[in-house]
Amino acid sequence: MTVEGWQIWDLVQRLGGQVRVAGGMSGGAVLGWDMGAALHLGAALGVSPLITAELLPPIEAVMVRKMNAQTGSGSLEGLDA
Repeated sequence: MTVEGWQIWDLVQRLGGQVRVAGGMSGGAVLGWDMGAALHLGAALGVSPLITAELLPPIEAVMVRKMNAQTGSGSLEGLDA
């Protein structure tokens, strides 16, 4: 893995508290990360904003699918997304 790849992986591991949820934590659906916070945290860690903007969204999409599948909240039907 490249240095940038390791930096993004480290950033992803730190974003656990930056998850956006609709409908509440108990029965809501995960929408994604707070990308503003992710970009600021990445910059503070010295990660290139370009690399963050390129690599984080596809990782976020997988995270959203997996978390919603685990919680049974895979559908956003009825929620204003």
